[in-house]
Amino acid sequence: MAFHIRDPEADRAVRELAARKGVSLTDAVKQAVQNELLQMNQNVPFLERIRDLQLRVAAYPKTGLKADKAFYDELSGDI
Repeated sequence: MAFHIRDPEADRAVRELAARKGVSLTDAVKQAVQNELLQMNQNVPFLERIRDLQLRVAAYPKTGLKADKAFYDELSGDI
């Protein structure tokens, strides 16, 4: 079930990736393909990816506290 890479540039890139990651050529190809497929599957706009998080945060009740410069200074210990 082998395949042969005939393109010198592709061969060089796979060998460089394998060397940098310290993995075999097969693992370098497998990881690169898996990463590319994952990226293609996650090709969803950022706002759509975080929509559930935004809804969960919006569901929390308002505290009435004001997050101004004094608030952030107190958090960082710059009072």
